[in-house]
Amino acid sequence: MFEIRVRSSFAAAHRLNNHRDKCCRLHGHTWEVEAVVAGRELNDTGMLIDFSVLKHELREVVGVFDHSFLNELAPFSGGHPGNNPTAENLARHIFSELKARLSEYRPPATLVSVTVWESPGAAVTYREE
Repeated sequence: MFEIRVRSSFAAAHRLNNHRDKCCRLHGHTWEVEAVVAGRELNDTGMLIDFSVLKHELREVVGVFDHSFLNELAPFSGGHPGNNPTAENLARHIFSELKARLSEYRPPATLVSVTVWESPGAAVTYREE
């Protein structure tokens, strides 16, 4: 089994709805995102998936967040806890979008997890069960 990891980053602001601490106020982060894919079969060049291809797909997914106010974007508007722009909800959303993009590649590279850091010391990982 092979595992490949790539990272990307974006800068964005958010405020956490229903939060009882300072994070309820507008603030920003330089978010780091890591995607991990796995698979057993290599393509005709001996790769699971080219690093540049995976980086491109991840950049395409997270690029819509760059220099934005996350609360105003469709995945995070509406006020429901599932729409709150937390690191957890970001990781789940990025996972879903990236998984759909990777489904087109052959041989298949299965998306294992997406990790989102909102600071160097705080991260969340999302993976499907």
